[in-house]
Amino acid sequence: MRDGGPAAFTKQLKQLRGTPVVVNQWASWCPPCRAEFLIFQRLAATYGGRVAFVGVDMQDAREAALSFLRELPTPYPHYFDPDASIARLFGGGRVSPTTGFYDARGKLVFSHFGAYSDDAQLEAEIRRYVLG
Repeated sequence: MRDGGPAAFTKQLKQLRGTPVVVNQWASWCPPCRAEFLIFQRLAATYGGRVAFVGVDMQDAREAALSFLRELPTPYPHYFDPDASIARLFGGGRVSPTTGFYDARGKLVFSHFGAYSDDAQLEAEIRRYVLG
């Protein structure tokens, strides 16, 4: 779990320029976040190398978040966001979960509010907004 707030998150996005990025805001206390986390695990493996994924743990207790990630590990980094300052950069912070889509130039092109119900729904938005 990375710290550093919006500055560190923005630096990460700059480092990923040239690759589309999907950012998922989640929290260990959020049942819809937990339900969709498996979808993100699978699609991060499917699209690895073509699309970068980043997680943002919003308004959560650090130990609860770390326990959540031990239970449901992902191949991508996660930022600790206790005050939702990172989540607000991509339209999050109001609805959990929220997912932001950045094109290869680093521009936010779409924000999805709420959980994905299945792989196909998230995959369709990846193809439409960042691979289209």
